[in-house]
Amino acid sequence: MQRKLKSFLAVLLLTTGAFAATLTGTVKNLTSGKPASGDTVELLALAQGMQVLASTKTDASGSFSFKLDDPNIPHLLRATHDGVTFFNATGPLPPGTTTATLQVCDAATKIDGVSTTVNVLRLQSDGSALQAIELIAVQNSSKPPRALKGDKTYEFYLPANAQLDQVMVQPPGGMPISTSAAPEGKSGKYSFNFALKPGETKFEVAYHLPYSGEASFAPKLTGDVQHFVVMTPKSMTFEPKSGAKFSLMDNKGSNVEVATNASADSNLAFKISGTGQLQEDDQQGGGDQKASSGGQGGGASAVDNRPGGGLGAPIDAPDPLQKYRAVILAGLGIVLVCGAVFVVSRTNQQLAGAQSASPVVNPAPNAGGRKKGTAAPAPTVAAPTPAPQAANPSSNLLDGLKEELFQLEIEKEQGRISSEDYESTKAALNQTLRRALQRKPS
Repeated sequence: MQRKLKSFLAVLLLTTGAFAATLTGTVKNLTSGKPASGDTVELLALAQGMQVLASTKTDASGSFSFKLDDPNIPHLLRATHDGVTFFNATGPLPPGTTTATLQVCDAATKIDGVSTTVNVLRLQSDGSALQAIELIAVQNSSKPPRALKGDKTYEFYLPANAQLDQVMVQPPGGMPISTSAAPEGKSGKYSFNFALKPGETKFEVAYHLPYSGEASFAPKLTGDVQHFVVMTPKSMTFEPKSGAKFSLMDNKGSNVEVATNASADSNLAFKISGTGQLQEDDQQGGGDQKASSGGQGGGASAVDNRPGGGLGAPIDAPDPLQKYRAVILAGLGIVLVCGAVFVVSRTNQQLAGAQSASPVVNPAPNAGGRKKGTAAPAPTVAAPTPAPQAANPSSNLLDGLKEELFQLEIEKEQGRISSEDYESTKAALNQTLRRALQRKPS
């Protein structure tokens, strides 16, 4: 009898806790340094396909609270301030979480402190087309912190005959998600309407062009860029046009040409010829580089992590490009995904010879490259510090699913996906999410 009574009381306590759990939190405005009152905060359940379970407004002290019907599933919080959405920086809230903090900032269509830090153009070809993946890192250093919003938060140019394949964005402290770029007429100019929050936002654009063995480029910039970088395989020849100021960086795996402090008026014209594929990230820098591939999107660990996996942490060094060495030399974090999309797209267009999303071709030693006497001296760049490996693959998977569910809901709200495709994609993601939650250790 006593044993049955204890069992009944235990079940009663668990049941009562499940229905009485409360999640409380606060929202702070980084622009004013004060609590954010009157902001909308939404509670989302990850176990139900990013469903909005409840919505509330913050009070005068920036506080909010939610009753959790099921505290045993992961939740997420989303705050909206000045028309810009902000998620809790820690990602999914694990079961049992009772408190959380969100940070927001004011937003405007014009702010100071937004600059382009680096623009990296990666080019390769298997002979049937020229594949291009371009990374643009935009820094928002506004003081006090504010977000840039609007229809054209950032503008950029692509070659006139470029066919856009995929666009991705990695917000500050977030993970890469798909986005879109709107063309502006027939000038090759495109624009993003993605809000630029304080910190560094990275855009990655994958496209392809017709290629007959050689091509000329005259890149256009919409503003100042601290470092404009062109990467090509060693087996391809890079030749700057007259007056173009490029310096060849020392890198064993590829040709890396850099123009520093470029502007809209800078001459960045160049010509490339030949064919070849850029090596995988874990092969570009030799043995030391392999050690860091887990955080750079290369090797097996990149498959385990969410597309992008991180662009690598910068390390201290005297040369001005040191901060972006992980980006330039170790490869771009989302190259694997964009490369895969490109291959699928090019196959659908019946362009023969597709290799793989990250093809590995061992270029002939000393083949191609810049002609003797044309390279300006440049400091030797060492391999970046290895990025830490993820401790829990299940957590990485959950983070990836979170971003995919974010994007699915965004596409639905913008009318960019049919109801049928939405439901089928949502069902598949839910099934994967349930399996991931079952595997996740307690």
